[in-house]
Amino acid sequence: MNFAPLPSIEAASVPADGLVVDVREGDEWVAGHVEGALHIPMSDFVARFGEVTEAVADGRRAHVMCRVGGRSAQVTQYLVQQGIDAVNINGGMLAWQSAGRPMVTEDGSPAFVL
Repeated sequence: MNFAPLPSIEAASVPADGLVVDVREGDEWVAGHVEGALHIPMSDFVARFGEVTEAVADGRRAHVMCRVGGRSAQVTQYLVQQGIDAVNINGGMLAWQSAGRPMVTEDGSPAFVL
């Protein structure tokens, strides 16, 4: 079988207004995340799939993120199989942080990648 290569994007290339879907677990999210990201832990993903379809209903691309890119690659593949325009963010939150992209926390404390 020939599998198409997984669509991916560098963290520095994600549009500032792009839809980021963060599939990390709750403790990782609390430590630091992309402002405005849609947080759906991979463990809840299939159950909460409707939230993604709502978020991309206007034709937006889903930029899928985890810590380093493994979990997000699996979720990106799933989304693409469902016909959704999705790309994996290469290197995940670690690459996002390295690229100097902004991160936030819920309580205003300094954001970091867990």
